[in-house]
Order: sequence, then C-alpha cells, then structure tokens
Amino acid sequence: MLAASLLEMVPEGLHVNPKWAPVLILLGYCGVHLLEHTLVPHFHFGEETHHHNVSVKTSYSVLLGLATHTFFDGIAIGSGFVLSDWLGWIIFIAVFLHKIPEGFTVASVMLAGGQSRRAALNSALFLGATTVLGVLVISLVPRLVSAGLPLSAGVTIYVAATDLVPEVNREPGIRMALVFFAGVVIFFLLRLL
Repeated sequence: MLAASLLEMVPEGLHVNPKWAPVLILLGYCGVHLLEHTLVPHFHFGEETHHHNVSVKTSYSVLLGLATHTFFDGIAIGSGFVLSDWLGWIIFIAVFLHKIPEGFTVASVMLAGGQSRRAALNSALFLGATTVLGVLVISLVPRLVSAGLPLSAGVTIYVAATDLVPEVNREPGIRMALVFFAGVVIFFLLRLL
C-alpha cells in the first residue's frame, strides 16, 4: 500500500490536479488521523479480541472508521481505472491484499463487543460494500478523480504508515521486514514493465 500510494497515486494525483493535489493528500492524511483520534478508537490487529476492552459503541465506531477508509479504497480503485487500466489494477491489488485482514479485524471487534456472528459477518460484508460504493461514485462521476485520487492517496499513506508498518515492526526478527521490503521491490519492478 505504501509503495502504491507513493509511487503511483501521489504522482498521478499531482498530474491530474497539480494545484490542489498536495493539499488534498494532506487533507486525506489529516482527516483519517482526526477521525481515528476523535470518533474511532485506534485498534491494532489481534488486540481487539478482549471482551472487557470493547463496548458495543466502540465496535460500531471501529466499523465507521474502517468503512470510511474502505470507501476511499474504492475511490482510489475507481480513480485508477478512470486514468488507466494499469493504475487501476495496481491500486486494486494493493487494496485487495489488505482487505482480508481488515475483514477479520472488524469481525473480531464486533464479536469482542458482544455482537453476534451474523453481525460480525455483516460488518465485514459492509466494508466490502463501502469499497464498491467508492468505485461506483468515481465510475458515475469521473470528474471527481482530480480530488478523489489525491484524497485517497493521503488516506492510504496514513493507513500504511501508521497502522500497517507498525504491525510489521512488532514482529521480532528480520522475516517481516524482508517481506515488507520484498513487496516494495516487487511493486517497483512491476512499474518498470
């Protein structure tokens, strides 16, 4: 995600909206930061499974925060496909690779908040639907790409840098660091094709 946002989304955002892209990237980054630290508690994968730490209100606020993020994932995917098939597929692959952990996260938060398995499953499906909604918005109103792509780049950079990279850093040893680095190198090499 970090490589996709910095190597593809940011440059394309600057290309389609040279005047406002830097502001929109920063707005996307800061908007998620504000949301995460005001309305939505900050969770890390695997830490959300203790019932005594999660209320029903907390579980739904986590769902709201993740839904906001996944909506912008859809905006990014849709924007990518409007600009080029290559960019669309690259963003899609980057987003897809983190969707499964996201689904498990929201489901475990819902279960930890005392919700039923059905509510947990529906929450994971809701995240998928918000991604599709983001794609549909851009598909129906393609002129929004000039704002949507830079905004979603900022959101993606925030999520990658503050949520995903710290998870990699928590793992002892060199294995996860090498996996992270290999992912960046593979992404970079794909750009050269």
